[in-house]
Amino acid sequence: MTKIKWSLFIITIITVFASSHLPGQIPSKEIDALIANAMEKFNVAGVAVAIVKDGKIVHKKGYGVKSIDTKLLIDEHTNFEIASNSKAFTTAALSILVDEGKLSWNDNVKKYIPEFKMYNDYVTENFTIEDLLCHRSGLGLGAGDLMMFPDGTDFTINDVIKSFQYFTPVSGFRTQFNYDNQLYLVAGEIIARISGMTWETFIQKRILEPLQMQNSLSSIAQVKDFSMMASPHSSESGTIKKISLYGPMVNGAAGGIVSNVDDMSKWMLVQLNHGKYGSHLDKQLFTKERQHEMWTIHTVDQINPNPRYNQHFNGYGLGWNLSDVKGNLSVSHTGGLPGMLSIVTMIPDLNLGIVILTNTENGGAGVFSSVSQTIIDSYLGLNDFGWVDKYAAYFESQKKSGDEVTKKVWETVSKAKNTTIKNEDLIGLYEDKWFGKIEIFLKGSQLWFKSYRSPKLNGPMSFYKANTFAIKWDYKDMNCDALALFNLDEEGKAQNIKMKGISPNIDFSFDFQDLNFEKVRK
Repeated sequence: MTKIKWSLFIITIITVFASSHLPGQIPSKEIDALIANAMEKFNVAGVAVAIVKDGKIVHKKGYGVKSIDTKLLIDEHTNFEIASNSKAFTTAALSILVDEGKLSWNDNVKKYIPEFKMYNDYVTENFTIEDLLCHRSGLGLGAGDLMMFPDGTDFTINDVIKSFQYFTPVSGFRTQFNYDNQLYLVAGEIIARISGMTWETFIQKRILEPLQMQNSLSSIAQVKDFSMMASPHSSESGTIKKISLYGPMVNGAAGGIVSNVDDMSKWMLVQLNHGKYGSHLDKQLFTKERQHEMWTIHTVDQINPNPRYNQHFNGYGLGWNLSDVKGNLSVSHTGGLPGMLSIVTMIPDLNLGIVILTNTENGGAGVFSSVSQTIIDSYLGLNDFGWVDKYAAYFESQKKSGDEVTKKVWETVSKAKNTTIKNEDLIGLYEDKWFGKIEIFLKGSQLWFKSYRSPKLNGPMSFYKANTFAIKWDYKDMNCDALALFNLDEEGKAQNIKMKGISPNIDFSFDFQDLNFEKVRK
């Protein structure tokens, strides 16, 4: 799941072409030095990298440690949660079913899931399988992701299917790109209903096993030997700390796969070979026609023109971001879960693929962005642009501006700590149509927020200003503290709660802005 759509964004500071040199492979020693520099600059625990070129694996290696506690070293077989890089496996699974004549991309979702319902009748009746996959539903960025972020919620696939009718669209149907995880879960359910096996079983038996991705798993729930796993970490506080692995999902179609760079090299090779695999490329996972569909833009996205790459287009296919670099197609995707960040980038015209897996947030995004970009530049014949330093400066600037906003909120809270609040006017049970019930209550003398269906969204509330309170969640694996805005009646008693994240850098999957809690009782 792409928690954050980093998507190989190019910093807008680029204004001139870099001089070029002859294109070619970066020697492994230079890759080692590049990654060492990036790991230091971005303060990450571990990284794994693999490169495939012209049908061969030319580099695969681990760097750093699986855990700052155990100090066990990462190698090419170390597993990571690859998050939204799982989406391409979902579209490949659907492609297999299309090749077998069991469905069509243009089939209506309701054909397979009659209870599926969107925010209006027209969209419901015309929503196709293809629409599930290319982020053009009209819903806002990350709509409904609070059903899965943080992990540990009790929402089911039936809850997900029923939720879309309660959201307010932010754009016209099929008119705008807004990244969506929940509709991929619906796609996973379609695979289950057509195939008669769970999404996890289908992926394991129809993709991972045929490709001999022997150490990969379709769910974290299948992991038996955690010594093979990298542990997630956070560097939000400035020092690296180990955090918890993200738990099992409703289904893994949006982000559930566990893999490593050795196995992901096999995945890139089957992509670059148009669905063919095996020692003599005599086996076919999906046809070239299906790959063409997956690698065709279905939703156009914005582009920041930059002369370094002479880019002309940017958009989303089926499970892949698509753009051009120096006249070559670029096929990529990123993925993010708490403490786990990944990128897969392929330049089919160069028969090139790069996968980078990291186990530290937030620095992992800086590592995978700068390292992948530097490697791509080498194969494009461009001189070193200093991506590590440029991304480090960019990320530091983003963090600083976000921290300033957050700091001011908590300073205001601290100054208002002696404000007298009639807590009895606020306490009670509230309910949102898709997220369910929450309770505002007193824990001792402290006002408290408790979600019934998402237990990790639980924490003290402090007066901020006017009718707004700041919530500091007990959950600390990600930066997601929030504001609760009470709507009061003429007697000053709370009737409704709206919410929003405090930090401008909050991950979009914390879609607090989509909540509308109505009071159901005191």
